[in-house]
Formats: sequence, structure tokens, C-alpha cells
Amino acid sequence: MKAIVLAACLVCMSNGAEYVVVVSKKSSFGALSVSQIRDVFLQKRRSLGEQKTIPVNVLGHDEVRAAFESRVLGMDRNRLNAYWVKQHFQGVTPPLTQPSFESVKAFVENVEGAIGYLPGSMVDAKVKAVYEF
Repeated sequence: MKAIVLAACLVCMSNGAEYVVVVSKKSSFGALSVSQIRDVFLQKRRSLGEQKTIPVNVLGHDEVRAAFESRVLGMDRNRLNAYWVKQHFQGVTPPLTQPSFESVKAFVENVEGAIGYLPGSMVDAKVKAVYEF
């Protein structure tokens, strides 16, 4: 019986997205492409359509942030750090950071145009998924 329950749990978990890029449920954003998200988080694009964007990262070296940087931005931490050093001298600042995924979620829920990423298990009716990775 325990094996059946464990197998059912594993199937349920595999159907959900591992990580998700999210915006406020009030946002007009629909599904976004990886290139749109990359441009927003690398500060190459400041808006999507008429909506100003505010990208937000989780602070530190969390595995979700590492997965986002690798799978979505296409950069490892060293290359990304070098990118931001170069951008700094051009007057471009990196995305805002929040100390936890709970903070990222609250920021996205309450700040118009905010876009962040979360573990798939944190996505609920308060935020809208626009990309899964």
C-alpha cells in the first residue's frame, strides 16, 4: 500500500512544473517566450507591450535561481556576474532581489509589472504562470 501511495505522489509531482516564471494575476501578460523573459531579466527590455516590467530575483545562490540562470538566461553565475559588471559601467542595474521565494511571490502579487520565478509548488491563484522551465 505504501508503494502505491508513493508512486501516486511521484506521478502527481512530475505533472507539475518544476519552476515557473510568474506575474500578478491582474497582469495583462500572457504566456511569454524564453527570449522575452531573458531580455527582461538582462534589462535589455524595460516593458512588454504597454506594461513596464520589474524583474525580481531571489537573493543568493539558491538552486532555483541557478536553474533559472542556466535554463532561461543561458548563463552560469560567473558569466552573469561578468555581464552585470559590464552593464554597471553603462548605467544598467541588475534586477531587484528578494530574500526568499515568499518575498518574491508577495512582490509579484503586489507590484504592477513585477515578474519573478518560483518553485512550481508555490504557484497558486494569487499569481499567473507565464513560462515553465
